[in-house]
This record gives sequence, C-alpha cells and structure tokens, in this order.
Amino acid sequence: MQDILFEFISKYVSLTEEEKNVIVSLDIFHSVKKGTVLLKEGQKSKNSYFVLKGCIRTYYVLDSEEKTTGFYTEMEAFTPPCVISKTPSDFYISCIEDTILTVSNSDMELEVNSKFPKFETVCRILSEELLAKQRMDFDEFKTSSPEQRYLNLLQKRPDLIQRVPQHQLASYLGIKPQSLSRLRTRILEKDKG
Repeated sequence: MQDILFEFISKYVSLTEEEKNVIVSLDIFHSVKKGTVLLKEGQKSKNSYFVLKGCIRTYYVLDSEEKTTGFYTEMEAFTPPCVISKTPSDFYISCIEDTILTVSNSDMELEVNSKFPKFETVCRILSEELLAKQRMDFDEFKTSSPEQRYLNLLQKRPDLIQRVPQHQLASYLGIKPQSLSRLRTRILEKDKG
C-alpha cells in the first residue's frame, strides 16, 4: 500500500529513502471494513483521510434521513472541517466498501512538515486542488437539473454508479431513489431511440 502512496506523491515531489522511511514509521495505513463509521456527528477529531483503495462517504442525518454530501475514492483526500475549526463534527463519515486509507492527524502533520518542508508543499497543492474541485462541483450542482447532475456523474465518476447504493446516490444528487430510477430509465430510452 505504501508504494501506491509514494507513486501518488511522486507526481508532486520526489522522495528520498529517508522521507519514505519516515512515512512508513508513522503507522498511518489502516484497513477498514465496509460499514465502519470513521466519524460521528458531535465527535471531535484531528484525523485527515487519504483513500488508497475503497470508498468513504460523508453525510448528515436530518429529520432521521441521511443526506449524502460526498464520496471519496482512490487517491482522494478528505479533511473534515471540524479538524480545522476544532469543533464537534456536524456530519458522519463512513466506509461504503472495505477500504484502505491513510489516517493522519494535525499534530503528526505539523511534525513531519517541519522536518520535511516538501510535504507541506504537497499538502498545500492537494488542498488547493480539492478546494477548486469542490467549488466547481458546488456551482455545477446549484446550476444544473437532476438529469444534468446524473449525466455529469456518469461522465466524471462512472465508477460511483456501480459502487454506491442507489439510495445514497440519489441523496447525493438531491433527489429521491424513485426519481433516480425514472431518470435512469428515461436516459436509457433516449440512448436507444
């Protein structure tokens, strides 16, 4: 698993053997079973996640109903806002597949960044990329119809269609599961005709 992480980091900076050894010594690699809740509403956390294999989901529970806000899959990082604000979490994070991820915390990151400034560079670049992606996703969501959102998802993240339960996918798209079924049928009929 560490090789996958090193390969990813090498897209941004080259690592020395010493730096690789430091990463391995941190004990950040975790295998987590499907269904495991990594963070609950009301919990405080210092943890950031980087998915090496699998899928995690972020969601709120409003009026006893889960509202999915994001899916993070291979080579995607996620730092819950409560880590930065040092407040209890407003939402949940859970694994929707057996997942292998790195789990780091803010104390560990400060220590590593002070010893190896290039890690801070990687973190900054990843943060900027993630922020830009989330901004574009948010704008796209606000300005598109449910059908356009589904078509965008098919185009940009087709793997999610197979990997994610339909009710979670519908929630992420901002529609009811029945509406998603009708939408899929309508799109299939368009493609045939």
